[in-house]
Amino acid sequence: MPKIALLPGDGIGPEVAAAAVRVLDAVADDLTYDEQLVGGASIDANGSALTDAAMAAIEQSDAVLLAAVGGPKWDSTDPDAVRPEQGLFRLRADLGLFANLRPVRPVPALLDASPLKRELVEGTDMLIVRELTGGLYFGERGRRGDSAYDTCIYSVAEIERIARVAFKAARTRVTSVDKANVLESSRLWREVVTRLAAEEFPEVELEHQLVDSCAMRLVAEPRSFDVILTENMFGDILSDEASMLTGSLGMLPTASLGAGERSGDERGARGSRPSMFEPVHGSAPDIAGRGVANPLGMILSAAMLLRHGLGREEAAAAVESAVDRALERGVRPRDLGGSANTAETTEAVLRELK
Repeated sequence: MPKIALLPGDGIGPEVAAAAVRVLDAVADDLTYDEQLVGGASIDANGSALTDAAMAAIEQSDAVLLAAVGGPKWDSTDPDAVRPEQGLFRLRADLGLFANLRPVRPVPALLDASPLKRELVEGTDMLIVRELTGGLYFGERGRRGDSAYDTCIYSVAEIERIARVAFKAARTRVTSVDKANVLESSRLWREVVTRLAAEEFPEVELEHQLVDSCAMRLVAEPRSFDVILTENMFGDILSDEASMLTGSLGMLPTASLGAGERSGDERGARGSRPSMFEPVHGSAPDIAGRGVANPLGMILSAAMLLRHGLGREEAAAAVESAVDRALERGVRPRDLGGSANTAETTEAVLRELK
């Protein structure tokens, strides 16, 4: 029986995690769950954002389902303070999760929920491929006197492996995003991506775009993108911007994959490490405990777990179709302008699965 490491985390995390488990149980009744603390919940209980024992248990799972971490309770400007996000960074680093996949496909029923005009958003179907274990977020950092520094470093090997993921996922075109007019790390990024495209993927069209120009193009002509390839921080920002094409940050799922991604017959092979699946949204502490959070991003993340983590394409497609149909029939969580609470939204998806 496949074992899922369930990490509810903080804020609305436990609420949306419970919703996702209900949906998973409806399409895959052979799954077992091993719940572990992460983020602020782990800090409160253990003084650490992720304990060694929890990490060891997670590494023995077949896939990881994470809800959300963080909140103002644990915010601090103290550079030595323990932060919830440290648990997330450790998960990515220890599991080798270098590739973050963020699909952006506005549901037809929600086209009018986007702040952009329907004619701009309609037909958008892009994938953002974000490098996840390098760059500013993992470089050397610190303070010297009255100065602070963060270091952005990328190696040729790191760029090649994430670029291969993007090119393999592309239908026709990869847009590689950088800041090569200013940053030396971006100049290396552009150089490596250009060479790799020519040597290994000549059938895929490659275009380079500066990150500020890409940010503008995302809202001016989102349909023009197929696959966006980008480094860690740029991908973090651009994917949150792209989420508004769907009408809400609460709608976007993500998959974080490593070299040992499991699927099909490879599932359960302890020589590989599990992939992790989570919604783009944060912990939303302002609505935590009220039962009004939108669970759809978490449910769609569970669908990505079925597809990429367990190799169950049919079950994944069933969940995604059920979400689409529930929205077509009119269910609207509060962040999409409606009044449906977490339970009502989850029940609407379950009805479509039945």
